[in-house]
Amino acid sequence: MRSMTWACLSAAVLLAAAGTVALHADTPLTAADYAKDLPRMLDAYKHVEAASVSDAEEQILHEKHYMSHTERAIFPAKFAGVALTVLLKKEENKDPNALSGMLEAIDSGGPGSVYVMKVEDGADIAGMGGLMGTAMFNRGFTGAVVDGGVRDIPQLTKIGFPVFATGPVPSTSVGHYRFGGKNIPLDVAGTHVEANDIIVADQDGVVVVPRSHAAEILVKAQQLDFSEHSMYPYIEKFHSIVEAVKQFGRI
Repeated sequence: MRSMTWACLSAAVLLAAAGTVALHADTPLTAADYAKDLPRMLDAYKHVEAASVSDAEEQILHEKHYMSHTERAIFPAKFAGVALTVLLKKEENKDPNALSGMLEAIDSGGPGSVYVMKVEDGADIAGMGGLMGTAMFNRGFTGAVVDGGVRDIPQLTKIGFPVFATGPVPSTSVGHYRFGGKNIPLDVAGTHVEANDIIVADQDGVVVVPRSHAAEILVKAQQLDFSEHSMYPYIEKFHSIVEAVKQFGRI
């Protein structure tokens, strides 16, 4: 009898604990929660829309931090991660080591990194291709953003490594460019990027989130996402976007 009572008590405790965990899981996280847990913050950013992140930045910072429409995905993709910035400076050369730093930068990154490259005057120059993409993929990078061209699309598509760039181009940077620095501030496709900023990308484009404001921007973006997604069934039911905006205050 005693063993049965103890078993029942243990089961009750486990059920209560499970209920507590479930309750905690349903409790919205705060900016403070995200600020002290980068992996959790990055995972949450992967589940919000880039458009909501952009709107949140305008509402909180009164600034625009999205990249130009010239940055396009080579295939539909969504990712979020921490910026590892690289600059290629335009310079004709015969130096076999001119781009060594670009490759070393890849080997310095890891899970959660986003390779953000500026190629000076590089719309028709491939800043990266299949070899670099394969290296990033196997080091756990979440994606790449190139203010310049990209090549070896079949390989990048085969391994499923997402890249945003100005477009596909068969050219090379070898002999035409020199490594200009890693993890330095860059102006990329119309916005400013610092090393360790958060990069959020989906089919709407690429948004840069200043690291110092990343947690509060995330919480606001989640709120905007929730409002918008709640509006879809409301509009479908009542056939009125005007009433939906009145109800949810979002457009």
